[in-house]
Amino acid sequence: MLKRKMMDYLLSWKQTKNQECLLIKGARQVGKTYIVQQFASENYAAENYIELNFLLRPELIPLFSGDLSVDDLLLNLSAFFPGKVFTAGKTLLFFDEIQKCPQARTSLKAFALDNRYDVIASGSLLGLHFGQDVEVEEEISSIPVGYEKQITMFPLDFEEFLWAKRVEPHIIQHLNDCFSKAEKVPDELNSLIEQYLREYMVVGGMPAPVQVFISENNYSKVHEEQEKILASYSDDIVRHAPKTEKQKVKKVFDSIPRQLAKENKKFQYSAVEARTNARKYGNAVQWLFDSNLAYQCNNLSLPEFPLNAYIRDDYFKLYLNDPGLLTAMYGFDMKAAILTQSLTGPIKGGIYECLIASQLASKGDLLVYYKPDENDQEIEFVISRKANIIPIEVKAKKGETKSLNTFIEKRHPLIAYKLISGNVGKADTKITLPHYMIMFI
Repeated sequence: MLKRKMMDYLLSWKQTKNQECLLIKGARQVGKTYIVQQFASENYAAENYIELNFLLRPELIPLFSGDLSVDDLLLNLSAFFPGKVFTAGKTLLFFDEIQKCPQARTSLKAFALDNRYDVIASGSLLGLHFGQDVEVEEEISSIPVGYEKQITMFPLDFEEFLWAKRVEPHIIQHLNDCFSKAEKVPDELNSLIEQYLREYMVVGGMPAPVQVFISENNYSKVHEEQEKILASYSDDIVRHAPKTEKQKVKKVFDSIPRQLAKENKKFQYSAVEARTNARKYGNAVQWLFDSNLAYQCNNLSLPEFPLNAYIRDDYFKLYLNDPGLLTAMYGFDMKAAILTQSLTGPIKGGIYECLIASQLASKGDLLVYYKPDENDQEIEFVISRKANIIPIEVKAKKGETKSLNTFIEKRHPLIAYKLISGNVGKADTKITLPHYMIMFI
């Protein structure tokens, strides 16, 4: 059983909610269904947990086509769930794959106002605008604005991966102390955590590959699980992308490994198809971003607060939503190259950038970078903390930091981070950190 941070969030929601349902978004295979089932088993009696999976049980969908009053819905549901008891204050209803039943999402307002029962909804592709999913024939008649609290679930981050590896909490706390004090980590411990990070880069954070890795200690079986997930993503594209966009979305998705293998990792439409442009493939990029299959990292016109005021929509990078899936797309041999640190060339930088992007995304950070123009040096990521702008330069190994040094000289940030394969160091406002310490930033 994998420990997830989402469990703490669910417990907090249960204790503090008032006239509010919870909607869990996220890509397929990140563990949405499993975490709710685990939450239910630990906090509700079996007879008080009712799970409606609209994908596996489409016969439930018509129940939401009529009156959406809570009492009428529960009366109808009782005919499909014998033995279940709807007890006020003690019952959890879980609407899984809710994208298959738009009116079930509309009903969340009624359940929230009623406030007798805990209601969690979940689904994939919920970030898509209506009309982007060809299987949705009926739109939501009323989105329950103000009555559903939305949260996005991501693959396991590196700290959760360490939990799966049974790394003791006091060790993680010691690493955090070293980060906070900008003190060097004992070399043996630093080498061990860097080894675990390389494992994470090839296994990734999708629960199924992680579970196989922990239980069977076999990279071939990990790769099989990753190929299944990638196949399911291709199937999602075929089934859910608009008819005119299916091939375009698939081409953009398949181009991501090539985009990140370039020296300049800016997304180029010409790397998807020769002599093409945003007019043809812009919607395909947006579909992947909205479906949580890829992260879009936009360039900034200025690295100033607030960052979202200076985003350049026409200048961006595209990262896969999980570093393990990215390495899997390069083929099985990539695993050995990363684990043995024999990988060279610009592709290595792209994989490390995808790693850092995934960790920042899971923290809720806006993904942006700074490169004034094609000929200028680049800061791979820029984040904000308490209205302060923090540049992050990512190095696959060690090396000079000309771009970060220039940024510090011109912009005078309170702090700047350089992420490397190495140990902690400090020089004035510039802090050098091993890549894994992104979990503490």
